Amino acid sequence: MDNRDQGIQNEMITKKDLRHLFLRSWTIMCSWNYERQMHMGFMYGMAPILDKLYKNKPEERKEAYRRHMEFFNCTPQMTGFIMGLAASMEEQNAKAEDDSFQAESISMVKTSLMGPFAGIGDSFFQGTLRIITFGIGLSFAQQGSVLGPILAVLLFAVPSILLGYYGTVLGYESGNKYLAKLYQEGIMDRVMQFASIVGLAVVGGMVASMVTITTPLTFTTGGTELVLQDMLDSIFPKLLPLIFTLGIYSLIQKKVNTNLLLLGIVICGIILGAFGIL
Repeated sequence: MDNRDQGIQNEMITKKDLRHLFLRSWTIMCSWNYERQMHMGFMYGMAPILDKLYKNKPEERKEAYRRHMEFFNCTPQMTGFIMGLAASMEEQNAKAEDDSFQAESISMVKTSLMGPFAGIGDSFFQGTLRIITFGIGLSFAQQGSVLGPILAVLLFAVPSILLGYYGTVLGYESGNKYLAKLYQEGIMDRVMQFASIVGLAVVGGMVASMVTITTPLTFTTGGTELVLQDMLDSIFPKLLPLIFTLGIYSLIQKKVNTNLLLLGIVICGIILGAFGIL
């Protein structure tokens, strides 16, 4: 048994738990939705570990469940590392006899990592590896060979599986190795601050890229036609998506039902579009 296996076996989470976590991570896209995207898949992967860590702490287990039902979105092949790291942080939180571990740091680290990891993962797996592997498979398929689809799937799946598994183990081991040291040296607060800044930047970038709201309104002044959208973009680009997102966020904070919000967005979009406002 190598030192890596020995180190894992000395913790509450075992190598078997990590294998289950890795296998469950491949279901992360099965419950994708527009509200919080991969959150249920992430929670499904973490559930057995949370049940084990907080077996005798029902309130802390409920809080951990809520924590991992928050918004999450990342390239599936890259989620293993984040899940492994989250499992390590949950383990540290479960071990803490007092409030020395700040549980909110788990959400901050997840949020700060999912954006950069998605950028790397999408570029490599979706933008490069998929094109190359399926191009190779297509060349065989055009010749009438059954190896075409088989090669395409294998050449894409093998790197994905290897990265997913070893990423899960590496994420867990990295957490065990560095988290305790960060707390002992008293610099975890700075790490949390950095993670929160990166996380806010990621969310801000998602608002700018994923929320699209424009207005076709124009005004004529002194024979000159002014396009309202161009004026807004020159003053504050993406202002309308920002106002819309902050408005929806405030309603969510007030516990307004998300189904009503979605219905209201659809109705308002139809009405404003019919009158030529948006």
